[in-house]
Amino acid sequence: METPKKRLNIIKQQLDNHVPKHSWFKKDGWGYQDTKFKINNQGLIEITGDRYVYSGKTLPSFAKWIQDVVGVDFSDHTPTQTHVQVPPPRNNQEFLQRVQEFCVVATEDDTERAFHSHGHSLQEMFILKFGRFERAVDVVVYPGCEEHVKGLVNLANELNVVLIPYGGGTNVTQALLLDSSEERTVCSVDMSKMNHVREVNLESRIAVVECGISGKELEEELSKYGMCCGHEPDSVEFSTLGGWISTRASGMKKNVYGNIDDIVITVRIVTPTGIWEKPCKGPRTSTGPDINHFIMGHEGLFGILTQASIKVKPLPETKVYDSIVFPNFDHGSKFMYECGINYVRPASIRLVDNLQFQFAIALKPAQDSQFKAFIDSVKKYFVTNIKGFDPHQMCACTLVYEGSKDQVELQQKQVNYYASKNRGMRAGPENGIRGYFLTFMIAYIRDFGMEYNLVAESFEASVPWDKLKLLLTSVPKRVEAACSARGIKKKPFVSSRITQLYDTGACVYIYFAFFYRGMEDPVKAYSEIEEEARREIMKCGGSLSHHHGVGKLRKEFMHEAVGEPALSMLRALKQQVDPKNIFATRNLI
Repeated sequence: METPKKRLNIIKQQLDNHVPKHSWFKKDGWGYQDTKFKINNQGLIEITGDRYVYSGKTLPSFAKWIQDVVGVDFSDHTPTQTHVQVPPPRNNQEFLQRVQEFCVVATEDDTERAFHSHGHSLQEMFILKFGRFERAVDVVVYPGCEEHVKGLVNLANELNVVLIPYGGGTNVTQALLLDSSEERTVCSVDMSKMNHVREVNLESRIAVVECGISGKELEEELSKYGMCCGHEPDSVEFSTLGGWISTRASGMKKNVYGNIDDIVITVRIVTPTGIWEKPCKGPRTSTGPDINHFIMGHEGLFGILTQASIKVKPLPETKVYDSIVFPNFDHGSKFMYECGINYVRPASIRLVDNLQFQFAIALKPAQDSQFKAFIDSVKKYFVTNIKGFDPHQMCACTLVYEGSKDQVELQQKQVNYYASKNRGMRAGPENGIRGYFLTFMIAYIRDFGMEYNLVAESFEASVPWDKLKLLLTSVPKRVEAACSARGIKKKPFVSSRITQLYDTGACVYIYFAFFYRGMEDPVKAYSEIEEEARREIMKCGGSLSHHHGVGKLRKEFMHEAVGEPALSMLRALKQQVDPKNIFATRNLI
């Protein structure tokens, strides 16, 4: 049995052997250092590394497709800066001296400071690649256990030092972007050393997990018990349990495993006025407002999450990929609606419009054999000539089924019934795998495009079924008009997908990109266009956010989204638990 002393010795050894995150992850963008899109000597795009399905392969159609659709000129390359500039640290020497008595790793290294001073919004990526941070964290600390966190919070409260919790740094809401007017020492609290599954109760199917664990680590640890969490956002390789809770996250497989608020049973948080945790792990309580929901979505305002009790499920017996093509997006949307209201919900079911369908086809790697190329041409002929689908109208749904063999077979029958009813035709597992692969590639592609004068980003929202068509029609029109008004000559790429189903509505993503060469301030133009798109989404009945959160990027809309009484309650709670504003994230309110 692991004693507290042995545990502390393990923690100290891990912290003494600390390796900075940027040793594995990019300093100038998204993801792993060994993975990127690049133009090879033949002028074709290829993916480096060996981590993903198509890594190490050439994509023969992708470069031409981007040129034709968005207008990118691959001869016009703007390399990113090799070193991110950060201002000198503002040190509180007493804090630095005392924190190192219990946190072994406390660093003022400029590379680590820069790495911990941003998320992954487009605006922050431009700073990272081409600009300079006006304000950066002054020191980075890596606590190894809750005692470290308690000591850190107490010390910061005593010495008036700002603490910014840091999980995977994957947010796209500017949640980590610092206010340049902050005069106090700012300490980034990197939770990556608190990344352990502390306990798994197989009878109750509850696991106690430290909040610094990434999604990838969590599944690897739970699999040793034959269990899984199943929460799988696009950022699952890098984002953490604490980050999911802090932003009320959702994942691709929420139909089977739930959103994070369905998964979490209790949350433990260290605040300047003490530790909160709901003591009962029963499946439901009726004891006033749920204390968990004071913490979920707090975006670092109240304290540092240290551990949570979560629901776990047995590893699925069967996993099946599939895809369905529809003659147009209207037929596909009707299919998604019928699946939603009739509770026909595979682990993942996502419908992409024609532009994203073309995008996925363009990402197809070079054929492994002439026979395979022949088979693909036969399939294409059948779809377009026999079924009569227009290549410029058809759309696709990618699916992942998980569960027992019987469960998967039943879901397949139900899905295929509603697909046939709406003129859908099965397109096979390969397209399903490619669609799944694309999910993890989007951020890499965005970074690649920025080096060739391409701005690209996405926004998400939930919307009731009766407003779905209005939103999918109105928002792209608003984006196109906003681009035209700012002198963007080439028609922007604006595309939609339906990603998560509910009985009353769905989650929708809008993807948008434009070629900015010659523009004086593309970031300003993008920000204004994004704001117009967000206003149109809310005007059409969509939410401010479905799962990305608010941060600083969207907080100007919070009055409209939740109302002044709710904001007053948030402010009062903030004042009660953190009267000195030690957790000065400035998110939400």
